Amino acid sequence: MFMTRVVAIDDEPLALQLVKGYVEKTPTLELAGTFDNPVDAVAFIQSAEVDLVLLDIQMPDLTGTELARVIAGGPKVIFTTAYEKYALEGFRLDAVDYLLKPFSYAEFLKAVQKAEKLIAAERSQLPALEVNNDFLFIRSESRIRRINFSEIHYIEGLKDYVKIWLKDERKPVLSLSTLKALESRLPGDRFMRVHRSYIVNLETVKVIERGRIVFGEVRIPVTEQYIENFRKFLDRNFI
Repeated sequence: MFMTRVVAIDDEPLALQLVKGYVEKTPTLELAGTFDNPVDAVAFIQSAEVDLVLLDIQMPDLTGTELARVIAGGPKVIFTTAYEKYALEGFRLDAVDYLLKPFSYAEFLKAVQKAEKLIAAERSQLPALEVNNDFLFIRSESRIRRINFSEIHYIEGLKDYVKIWLKDERKPVLSLSTLKALESRLPGDRFMRVHRSYIVNLETVKVIERGRIVFGEVRIPVTEQYIENFRKFLDRNFI
């Protein structure tokens, strides 16, 4: 299942928190980032993979409509605002929908589903890509780096970042992403989520001690949510 990567932008903390909560309770959405500063948001949207922007209109420095013009041709936009007078301008900018604050989760979900249909239609028109089981490209700091799957030891998820620990490097590769997004790109026969914050390369699992995978001085617990799949992996390879 494709996840819709969402960015929420609003200079009002309570409004931003509400939208963040709505996104996190919707199974088909993945929160790529939240911003109270539209200028910072533009830089992120232009450098990351974003499908949908939930965008307030009245903000300092850069209004929502100005921001929508800057990212035109990119992600879909749903405006969220307390002012109905901007509705016409919003639709002229080809916004998917226009949510008038305060809006309910049901209204939010209806707008999001409309956006997801448009995103799915566009994806279906793209040429089919062959699944790559050898490597992926990761944006790390100011560079794009190729990571071979065979190099990965384990992956640690933070809040909005991941640390990719490689076999032959002492420092991890940092990338602005989520563990969920990365998990969807990894071959399931070679990598497994064993904890809310960890994915391991099954080929590197050598020692298990008291329900923890031992990587030198690092011990990664296999939590209850993931223990069944991990046991199946062990059973398939147990003598």
